[in-house]
Amino acid sequence: MTTVESSGLAADCYSAKCPTRQVLDHIAGKWTVLVVDALMEQGVMRYTDLSRRIGGVSQKMLTQTLRSLESDGFLTRTVHPTIPPRVEYELTELGRSLAEPISALRHWAELHINEIEQARASAAEH
Repeated sequence: MTTVESSGLAADCYSAKCPTRQVLDHIAGKWTVLVVDALMEQGVMRYTDLSRRIGGVSQKMLTQTLRSLESDGFLTRTVHPTIPPRVEYELTELGRSLAEPISALRHWAELHINEIEQARASAAEH
């Protein structure tokens, strides 16, 4: 177990008071998964490129996701002083460490989607 600095207690995501719960909730969200995976594939990306790459994400959700990832230290936001300003996003070392399990999760979902859809169809029939 890992020590949670602020309390001196061991991290335990099964404990209701452990801050890892918030982290799990955040990193398990579909927009976080897609943003981190897209940045891992492409490296540095602009907001509009992320928006195009991630079909169906609203401007509000993408902005919230990016802000949350930045505040948790998973990515950096760089504003270039041009007119109009150019904003780029890039994974930090912490974000890159998260990219491998997220990529594995995305690959798993893509590999097994047909089985899942069949199970859903079967369940709907009963």
